[in-house]
Amino acid sequence: MRVLRVWIWLGALTLILAACTATVSTVSEPAPTATPLPEPQETPAPPLMVDGPEEGASGDAGVSGDAGVSGDAIELLPEEDPPAGAAAQFSTDFSRHIVPYSEILSGGPPKDGIPAIDAPQFVSVAEADAWLEAQEPVILVEAGDAVHVYPIQFLMWHEIVNDTVGDVPVSVTFCPLCNTAIAFERTLDGQVLDLGTTGRLRFSNLVMYDRQSESWWQQATGQAIAGQFAGRQLTFVPASMVAWADVKATYGAARVLSRDTGHNRDYGRNPYVGYDALNQRPFLYDGPPTPDQLPPMARVLGVNLGGEAVAYPYQVFETLRVANDTVGGQEIVALWTPGVASALDAGSVAGGRDVGTITTFSRALDGRALTFRWDGAQVVDKETGSLWDGMGRAVSGPLAGSRLEPVVGVNYFWFTWAAFRPAGRVYAPDGA
Repeated sequence: MRVLRVWIWLGALTLILAACTATVSTVSEPAPTATPLPEPQETPAPPLMVDGPEEGASGDAGVSGDAGVSGDAIELLPEEDPPAGAAAQFSTDFSRHIVPYSEILSGGPPKDGIPAIDAPQFVSVAEADAWLEAQEPVILVEAGDAVHVYPIQFLMWHEIVNDTVGDVPVSVTFCPLCNTAIAFERTLDGQVLDLGTTGRLRFSNLVMYDRQSESWWQQATGQAIAGQFAGRQLTFVPASMVAWADVKATYGAARVLSRDTGHNRDYGRNPYVGYDALNQRPFLYDGPPTPDQLPPMARVLGVNLGGEAVAYPYQVFETLRVANDTVGGQEIVALWTPGVASALDAGSVAGGRDVGTITTFSRALDGRALTFRWDGAQVVDKETGSLWDGMGRAVSGPLAGSRLEPVVGVNYFWFTWAAFRPAGRVYAPDGA
């Protein structure tokens, strides 16, 4: 069985490498397939919660993650040879680094072998509905009145979209090996960065680079690990992984990333079939031992606020549905909603089993903290009896029309969260 699994992954890697070298297409948007197919802050409506830069800060012990702190204030490691082949591909200042280069492995593709989308095109919800399925996972990003939607079926093959939402330059990223969908503000020291893929992994997680300085960035933490910006921190932007059906019902005016990407890829197909099975081993993982509190491939939603990191296990929330918690002094609520397909399960992104999703919001509304519960059918706040959906909106009752302020929460596989947030706690219901 182990030999078979190795051959399966070698086959998957071959497909990915082949896709990386596919001819760029300049034709118009391809017609939908006969069966549509397809994985951390502040605005006015609703304002996006920013806990300073800390939400994405310091996944590496002993490293400051303050986006406003000069890289010169960071304690750098002694010089060493960069990862094999890196000096020939990058102009990075490899003398500056905060992690051992021995922790960085080649994932197979070369620099930009998995091409970022740098000039994203968008279509209406009605147009996208022709080729998106109800349960298909998408990434939702809001800035002011602007709402952009990024189907996982595209991020599966490109991993990075450099975009501007409203007037906020953002990079929307997805690492299939870690199930991490994360959006970052990409302005640093007044300069807008364009992110690309290095073709390298650390603890199985995507290592990105910016094309301005060619510094290397860890996707799971948003921290620069090598180069001019070593030790600096990108600010996380709330980016929820939700079902297309919920977006369509809630955000009719949203703009959806178009299939006209300028690249020829088999959008909708999942090249990592069966990867997220609980008994699966993480691909190319070479990192700290994973604590046995959860299986390595268990899904968690991670929140990092005020110096405190908390993982919310999906397996707990499928029954619990709602949790009121305090993280770093901030009162939040975590809500589980069914109806979201696993992008990494079946042969198609939309065809995976239902794993649901967890979204997180501030419990503060109009000067008071609400307390939420699951009444067996819906989410209700105890203070007013209003009913709430998984998008943080009151759908009926005295607070109908109100919206909760999003809190950055990021999906991870347990092995990834534990590797980058080893001091974090795992949420357990009272008495559990």
